[in-house]
Amino acid sequence: MDRFTSMAVFVKAADLGSFTAAGTALGISSQMVGKHVSFLEDRLGALLLQRSTRRQSLTSIGQTFYERCRVVLAEVDAAEAIARELSTTPRGRLRVSAPVTFGSIALAPLISGYLRIYPQVEIALDLTDRYVDVVGEGYDAVIRLGPLKDSELISRALVPYQLIACASPAYLATRGTPRTPADLVAHDCLGFVFSSGQHFSEWRFDKEGLVHEVQVRSRFQVNDARVLQAAALEGQGIILQANLILADDLAAGRLVQVLPDYETPTRPLHILFAATRPPTQTLRSFIDHVVGRFGKLPSSGKS
Repeated sequence: MDRFTSMAVFVKAADLGSFTAAGTALGISSQMVGKHVSFLEDRLGALLLQRSTRRQSLTSIGQTFYERCRVVLAEVDAAEAIARELSTTPRGRLRVSAPVTFGSIALAPLISGYLRIYPQVEIALDLTDRYVDVVGEGYDAVIRLGPLKDSELISRALVPYQLIACASPAYLATRGTPRTPADLVAHDCLGFVFSSGQHFSEWRFDKEGLVHEVQVRSRFQVNDARVLQAAALEGQGIILQANLILADDLAAGRLVQVLPDYETPTRPLHILFAATRPPTQTLRSFIDHVVGRFGKLPSSGKS
């Protein structure tokens, strides 16, 4: 007899309390249920069920074996479900969270392209700078900016979030090009405001192991990087934002990097999902799609 089939029959008999009920539920005779249980008892050399004409009950060994059988059978079901999923086209609903700026400017266009490829997938994108609980809040995947802390999450690294200082050619033609970070104090710098209300007014640059910090002056401040990007394109000042966001404008010459000899801070960027459940084919395809786009450096126009 097949061991896994016999284990499933044994569990059903224990759950329903009789061979007759188990046989009815499984579409087999009560005698066949008895044969499956006897097969396991012979194999183990131990009695699993105390049986009488009126009732049956698990022995102490039977109780332990029953509990482990449930775990094994659940794992078998999960393995078969994953195998079936792997052989099918991605479908279903994904719930994804991402930081506001990255999500709106970089991730949303990628999702549009992904949905064109997989028309049977739905994605609910939640844009928030809050540190979300992936498992507790029911997200399938999250994009997280900054150091990782969750040991229960599996991560795949994306290109680090590196800030680039740049401005439009028109602004630089009018106001001149800064040569050192200290020159920024004489320029209009477009200021980002965090969700906490704190202004990102201290810009930091590194060169040859030395850190240069400058307190910039911002006549225009806003909590949306897209607005800052638009203002920079309009020649309103110098912007310090992520390379991933500005790459197309830099490559097209709509923006020009300033202080290219100085390094700017980077922050790690990852896509994460729960380690407690295996990813479905749908989630796996989405993660691969994100990594395929953001797992390598874009063209920045930097010389």
